Amino acid sequence: MNLIAPGEHQLLVFWAQLSLLLLTARLLGQLMKRIGQPAVVGELAAGLVLGPSLLGRTLPGVADWLFPADDVQSGMLFTVSWLGVMFLLVGTGFETDLTLIRRLGRAAALVAAGSLLVPMVLGAGLGAVLPPVFSDSPDQRLVFVLFMATALSISSLPVIAKVLNEMGLMRRNFGQMTLAAGMANDVVGWILLGVIAGLAQAGEVELDSLAVALVGMAVFVVGALTVGQRVVDALLRQLRQREAGVTGSFTAVVVVAFAAGAITQFLGVEAVIGAFVAGIVLGRSKFKQEEVEHHLEVVTSGVFAPIFFATSGLRVDLGLLGDPQILFWGVVVILVASIAKFAGAWAGARAARLPGREGIALGVGLNARGAVEIVIATIGLSLGVLNQASYTVVVLMAMVTSMTAGPLLRAVARSWQGTDEEQRRLQREESVSRNVMVRSHRLLLPSQGGSNSIVAAQLLHYAWLEDVEATVLSVGDADEEGVRAVVDIFDDRPVTIERVSSDDAPDAILRQARLGYGAIGVGAPDARGPWILSPIVDELLTSTAIPVVIVRRARNLDRPLPPAFARALVPVSATTASRAAQEIAFNVSANIGTEVVLTHVVNPAAVSARPASRPDGRGRADDHSGPSSTRGTAVEAQTDVAAKLTDRAEAFAAELGARARTISRSGSSPADEIVAAALDEQVDLVVLGANLRQIEGRPFLGHVVEQVLEECDTTVVVVATPSGPHG
Repeated sequence: MNLIAPGEHQLLVFWAQLSLLLLTARLLGQLMKRIGQPAVVGELAAGLVLGPSLLGRTLPGVADWLFPADDVQSGMLFTVSWLGVMFLLVGTGFETDLTLIRRLGRAAALVAAGSLLVPMVLGAGLGAVLPPVFSDSPDQRLVFVLFMATALSISSLPVIAKVLNEMGLMRRNFGQMTLAAGMANDVVGWILLGVIAGLAQAGEVELDSLAVALVGMAVFVVGALTVGQRVVDALLRQLRQREAGVTGSFTAVVVVAFAAGAITQFLGVEAVIGAFVAGIVLGRSKFKQEEVEHHLEVVTSGVFAPIFFATSGLRVDLGLLGDPQILFWGVVVILVASIAKFAGAWAGARAARLPGREGIALGVGLNARGAVEIVIATIGLSLGVLNQASYTVVVLMAMVTSMTAGPLLRAVARSWQGTDEEQRRLQREESVSRNVMVRSHRLLLPSQGGSNSIVAAQLLHYAWLEDVEATVLSVGDADEEGVRAVVDIFDDRPVTIERVSSDDAPDAILRQARLGYGAIGVGAPDARGPWILSPIVDELLTSTAIPVVIVRRARNLDRPLPPAFARALVPVSATTASRAAQEIAFNVSANIGTEVVLTHVVNPAAVSARPASRPDGRGRADDHSGPSSTRGTAVEAQTDVAAKLTDRAEAFAAELGARARTISRSGSSPADEIVAAALDEQVDLVVLGANLRQIEGRPFLGHVVEQVLEECDTTVVVVATPSGPHG
């Protein structure tokens, strides 16, 4: 291998290119966001500003120095640019919901077909009537017509993804359908481009290469979503077991994306399609790390994507539009391309009986041609199918459709919330994204098949979303029938069973928990002695890095299952732990109708114990009424705080669709008041939040929580969130 490094001057120009492109793209992107437009519009415009259209005409010497006609120089810049589009498509794959697309499958297929066929037919007709000024080779007129058909039929998945993401529309039904149809458009477009390249270069289509591309892509997609999924899961699982951290997982994501891109490039389809499929596979993995997606988004949107979009416009010379004929036909191409893509997508949507606004949104979104079109135009130019005039018109069409997609999509979606079902799904996803406990991460439930685990399984099943996967960890010589009963509680929720030895049960549970779980559920016995609950539970609490939902079954029950949680008591405070407890109680209520009783214990004794005067014997500076009045004011303030906390909790309950009411409790011992309230209200569930700390090597849940566990006879749930060592 003969590796030749670029020269010093080439490196100097390269760093100047990157810095100026990134700076201009980010500045223009932020400017667009200030006026309510997607940043990608400004990033695309950066290429026009720095290319021959503006900088090349006003400061030709600077432009020639900055972007010289040098293959090595161009190769370095476009390599970074393509890294940007690869990362962008991986992130888009992470956001793609195959379950949702599958549910919308018929509609997505019809939209994809319409948005391909109508532009293809009109594009071929347009190519046939364009004047000779757009094609220098009369003997390749058929190739030119086919090229125009392809150019008008494709969409730009990177631009579509960026616009949808910036506008918060990625999770909308039409957003997911737009991605699916855009992917289909791109795949077909690249395959057609292979056909055109064969005709242009050899005068005939190489059927063998076409068959390899078609069959190969089908095998690749199916293999990636089946065998590839298992391989990726095994890889990410190993990284979690070895505690490789975010850095190791990030490396794995990039390697998988590059490998998938290499496969599709080998098949004759652009590497970005492989990166997109890789992103889908990585995003579906149960062992993925959420932090990796965040870091990928930061790197992509902050550096690589702006460079990619800015680079896309560098080869566009708007000066050619000074020729009236080119300008006229340029406008015609833009209009035909826009109308054809919109009409095709809209017709597909109507055939699928989608709402009219959804069809309009699909037509607008799929109209963005972006950088994919520019790449195809560049290939057409290099093959001799296009000349400089037709290249400029095709690229201009790509730029205009990309820049108008965002504003038009914003106008269409501004006051349109979608169907009732879609609104409920989006509201649920929004609520889950704000939660501190009940999120979309997997659940782990260690069990030996006892009734305590059955109650814990009930609680987890009612509190978490139905599509969140649960793993039942059968520990040691577990009662197989009992473990099966625990699994059956989860009903149609995705559930798997793992088995570990009881010799090192806490360590085995913790090793399993490191594989990407969001919470551990524990059905705890009612133990007495030196432990909070049991030796295993206490050891688990000592070392856990994720929240533990402890469910201690009610005492003196003569049946295996408790009542169906008809009424629950939730003490409310301003802590994150209390918020976590509320999330669990309110979701249980929303699912099975449990009435939630909220309370905040006011402690007058704590107010009376405070000094009523200053050390010099005088009253406080802001107090002119004496100690008795001061204590009364303090009690009122504490009562006011309690009211605000419970009002906020009631509003949160209403948001989640839970039934909640508030009771007032006052006493010197919060734990005594909670136990008494559980008796007075005849609740069958008490849900408490606790900051899990370590004191002298022993887990500590707080005096109130531990006293309630000891004295309350009803089922008690403790949401223990690790807060680091203490004491």
